[in-house]
Amino acid sequence: MAERLVTEVLSKADEEFELTLRPVRFDDFVGQKKVVERVELAVQATKMREDVLDHVLLSGPPGLGKTTLAHIIGNELGVNVKATSGPVIDKPGDLAGLLTSLEKGDVLFVDEIHRMQRTVEEYLYSAMEDFVLDIMIDQGPNARSVRLELPHFTLVGATTRSGLISAPLRSRFGLVNRLDYYGPDFLKSIVQRSARILNVEIDEEGADEIAGRSRGTPRIANNLLRRCRDYAQVRADGRITREEADKALEMFDIDRHGLDEMDKRILETIIHKFKGGPVGIGTIAVSVGEEPDTIEEVYEPFLIQEGYLHRTPKGRVVTDLCYERLGLKPSGSSGQTELF
Repeated sequence: MAERLVTEVLSKADEEFELTLRPVRFDDFVGQKKVVERVELAVQATKMREDVLDHVLLSGPPGLGKTTLAHIIGNELGVNVKATSGPVIDKPGDLAGLLTSLEKGDVLFVDEIHRMQRTVEEYLYSAMEDFVLDIMIDQGPNARSVRLELPHFTLVGATTRSGLISAPLRSRFGLVNRLDYYGPDFLKSIVQRSARILNVEIDEEGADEIAGRSRGTPRIANNLLRRCRDYAQVRADGRITREEADKALEMFDIDRHGLDEMDKRILETIIHKFKGGPVGIGTIAVSVGEEPDTIEEVYEPFLIQEGYLHRTPKGRVVTDLCYERLGLKPSGSSGQTELF
């Protein structure tokens, strides 16, 4: 069972990571300066004491480097990282299989930890605090508790919705950090680094163009780089310039401001069907054919941060900037819109 749950094992050898875009050292991690500084300090102190690192909770939108940081922690400590996700651990027995397979100092990385079953989460309390696991065997009169001694380990939890993590679980993490969206300069550095690893020729302006459309997210920046690489290889001379990057990203419906097809569909739905809002998230989801949770977790944070959308007690409302970027303008009090 434990083998089924483990999705990745991090080796101590750096050579296995050379072909990936994921940094393996703190020095290679771009951005999130304060978070990296705090975590690196804790790791260094742990190594000096020859101790086990405190449990770490990393929160923030998808694609900002939570998984990467978990792997870097394990690599810098010189231990294994075993990774799984909250929804996969649906029974206490699954958790027991994972924890008993760990060695002293190992890192257990749980992605989307807020989606873990509450009954499983309660078993995790004693495992994190006292490194023991009490498992109930049988039922009724024959029921009995068996205590399993666990090696001291480090739990690294990642979540995109920290508000859904219960207070008892949150209190057991010694290091709690939030990752924020990246600025264009950091994203440009990430694009250039990834291009070197992928052996892709890219100039300064081409890297700027990709970084500016990456929604503040390294994962998106790397994905856009791959798409631009494909375009440059097939329809150009293999070199990514601003012009080639612009053509490639326009092909994939990503405009100069980072808005993709679904972003525009959400905003245009609010404008044309609901007169600019306010409108509830459930209604928007039905109108665009997407799940409410996906809109809230994937699309809304960027739209709100960039000033295209407001979240009010009555629902979502588009802003004047949204009308401007979409080439629309409000026409009087009716809420109808027309092209500039």
